[in-house]
Amino acid sequence: MKQAIATLVSVSPYSQSKFHQTPQKSKELAKDYEERTWRERMHVDEHGKIIIPPMSFANCIKQAAKYLNLQIPGKGKSTFTKNFEAGVMVVDPLVLPYKKNEVEGEWVLVPADGKRGGSVKVLKCFGIIPKWDGEVTFHIFDDMITEDVFRQVLDAAGMLIGIGRFRPRNCGFYGRFKVKEIVWIEQ
Repeated sequence: MKQAIATLVSVSPYSQSKFHQTPQKSKELAKDYEERTWRERMHVDEHGKIIIPPMSFANCIKQAAKYLNLQIPGKGKSTFTKNFEAGVMVVDPLVLPYKKNEVEGEWVLVPADGKRGGSVKVLKCFGIIPKWDGEVTFHIFDDMITEDVFRQVLDAAGMLIGIGRFRPRNCGFYGRFKVKEIVWIEQ
């Protein structure tokens, strides 16, 4: 097993869209409900700090491996996609220095049914985190993944895939990051 401790720095704002089921008050208008509950779309820890869930980073790098479709040297047409999908895990969230009540909101029109291109739009608010950075530990269980391949895929993940709402993979531009440093540990 290996660990890659990656220091990541945002290059665009980050926004979350966590599902929540906060009950609507009796006779509360949709706009009032949205104004009261929009911060519930953010992931927070037990201390009220906003976190970036570990699966955001795990899914990001796995989608980048699939996107790049890098071939494994000496293995014919085989690519690293399956190696990243089964052999890379992130277990700890990245805790940000913000609490959800400190974050500004961005009001946007989104499809009412949640599907892109929908004809009926509704006004929703999403929290915006302008800048973030921190260390994310990737656990690598597949020996085929080398430090160079990991770095190449993580660089692409930050620029081409992204994390959160309105990320590049979903035709947006939020959630992009660059890799400042990787500490590679072989165990």
